[in-house]
Amino acid sequence: MKPLCGAALLLLLCAATCAQQTPCNCEKNNRVRNCRLLNGACWCDSLGFGASVNCSTLTSKCLLMKAEVMGSKSGRRDKPKDAIEDTDGLYDPECENTGVFKAKQCNGTTCWCVNTAGVRRTDKHDADLKCDRLVRTTWIIIEMKHAERNAPLNTESLKKFFKETITNRYMLDGRYITSVLYEKPYITIDLKQNSSDKSSGDVDIADVAYYFEKDVKGDSIFHNNQLNVSIDNEMLRFEKTVVYYVDEIAPEFSMKSLTPGLIAVIVVVIIAIVAGVVVLVFTRRRKGKYVKAEVKEMNEMHRGLNA
Repeated sequence: MKPLCGAALLLLLCAATCAQQTPCNCEKNNRVRNCRLLNGACWCDSLGFGASVNCSTLTSKCLLMKAEVMGSKSGRRDKPKDAIEDTDGLYDPECENTGVFKAKQCNGTTCWCVNTAGVRRTDKHDADLKCDRLVRTTWIIIEMKHAERNAPLNTESLKKFFKETITNRYMLDGRYITSVLYEKPYITIDLKQNSSDKSSGDVDIADVAYYFEKDVKGDSIFHNNQLNVSIDNEMLRFEKTVVYYVDEIAPEFSMKSLTPGLIAVIVVVIIAIVAGVVVLVFTRRRKGKYVKAEVKEMNEMHRGLNA
């Protein structure tokens, strides 16, 4: 075999390089750049962090929030007692090289601890705050309220739609979908995933919930693939979507972090209890005086009869 000349070798190298850099679309993340095919898979650089993401699976919530912050800069059921809601909104998170949240998040000199969903689970402190580890979120409750309608939806059709959507669109194993409950007009979906149950190839329920919430609110992360919620060929609109997070360890909030409304309720309850105690004591004192007076009168009557 004749040795390749320099020009031919250069052409082969160029062809190999060009093949590796073939552009592609990241179907599961539109917050990326520099997308290229590598060994048949589409890989892209996440905006705001530069980490390479595999477009054949969901991107971690931390990287998605990081990209969203960059984009913004450029442009009814009782809940578990330890369930927390993300009331802080979007912030610029610190991510590990693996894409997961760092346990400690800061905004300037103010810091707090988060769970694996990136949701604050402690009061805000100064930079000396210690967050020993990233606490896992094992239960996510997604509560949606659909627009007003005369007749309720078919419960079985609704359950089938959401279970199939979550397993097919977000690639979550069906065993992690523990409940889909419908009580007009509320739809509640429970996702549960312990660290012992989750294998290396499973998507995380925190990432699934983030993708789902964005889809329902019309801000899909998928590339040119909006979610249409259709139950029995009828489009469904949502007025409100709230996500609650339950961690394997209870959150660590002090009274200072309670909302004014909740504090007001606690104060009213305490006042009612104190008032009840005061009334009870007063009533018993009056009753005691009445009994004493009655005994006194009886004694006087006995003395009168004896006389």
